[in-house]
Amino acid sequence: MEVKQVLHMNKGTGETSYAKNSRVQSKIISITKPVTEEALLDLLCKKFPESLGIADLGCSSGPNTLSVISEIIDVIYAKCSDLGISTPELKISLNDLYSNDFNDIFGSLPAFYKKLEEEKGVGFGQCFISGVPGSFYGRLFPSKSIHFVHSSSSLHWLSQVPPELDSKASTAINKGRIYISKTSPQSVLDSYLLQFQKDFSLFLKSRSEEIVPGGRMVLSFMGRRSMDPTTVESIHQWELLAQALMNMVSEGLVLEEKVDTFNAPYYGPCAEELELEIQKEGSFIMDRLEAVEVDWDGGVDMSNTTETVTVSSGQRVAKAIRAVVESMLESHFGRDIMDDLFRRHVELVDKHLAKTRTKYISLVIYLIRKG
Repeated sequence: MEVKQVLHMNKGTGETSYAKNSRVQSKIISITKPVTEEALLDLLCKKFPESLGIADLGCSSGPNTLSVISEIIDVIYAKCSDLGISTPELKISLNDLYSNDFNDIFGSLPAFYKKLEEEKGVGFGQCFISGVPGSFYGRLFPSKSIHFVHSSSSLHWLSQVPPELDSKASTAINKGRIYISKTSPQSVLDSYLLQFQKDFSLFLKSRSEEIVPGGRMVLSFMGRRSMDPTTVESIHQWELLAQALMNMVSEGLVLEEKVDTFNAPYYGPCAEELELEIQKEGSFIMDRLEAVEVDWDGGVDMSNTTETVTVSSGQRVAKAIRAVVESMLESHFGRDIMDDLFRRHVELVDKHLAKTRTKYISLVIYLIRKG
């Protein structure tokens, strides 16, 4: 699987779109907002350049994208107002993979700029927003051009499926599963960890060259509290999806070989694994690392009475997962089975949530560039 070409959140504003099914990601952004604000204020206390380079990596599309930028701008504007000084020129870069729906973002910018002017006034200063397509597992920006990096719900995606597990591998070693499982061979666990170590190390090295000394990064992504990668909080969402696929195999609707040769380019690390890579790469000081819990469905919006009555938790969870992983599944299994697959997935998730209220674990890291 060519992750750079295949992986993207579901586009548009339809019922299975990411724009309509990204409550979990929105909740994580909300929870990490105080850390983002703290990092920005720390940065502005140390230096106040005429021009600030800001990057949101893995920005995706939909309402979350520009809400993050609004929050960052609000913090900078409030600080400048308190000091009685003009806001610096803001150069904001929105990054994601090539197949991201950048057109949706660009189409939202006129209204965004208009709102900015109405709220902050014409004297706010210049704000330049641009799209930067490409993988964050490599260089994206000129040397020492970025002051603040934000990335939410993105770094759990690997640059590639571990080579030993790729569909082109000579032997399928994770049969009947699509991610790490309690019954996966140890070699599967080792392959995933090694790929994560390579990717995260490259991410840190690339950012270390782009971020100015004293620059800040706030990163949040799916992970786990335990050092054991086979804990339920880390793997169960993938187990249920694999179960739905294997049910279709048993009915002759999907070839078993297709399931055996699909493995998700994903890894949810623990805090110890992150700390080790940060220490090994050596360019950043870790100010904070914490774990936060988020309901699988992102929490019910009690103000939306129609949703609470007509949509089950299983439907909300399955639609949210579909909005994120459908592009990968479709490229491997074909478009025709998607509706049936996720109908089955809804039933399995509903049964699971009837027994227990499962949480995602999001790891939040605040890093400072040395120097």
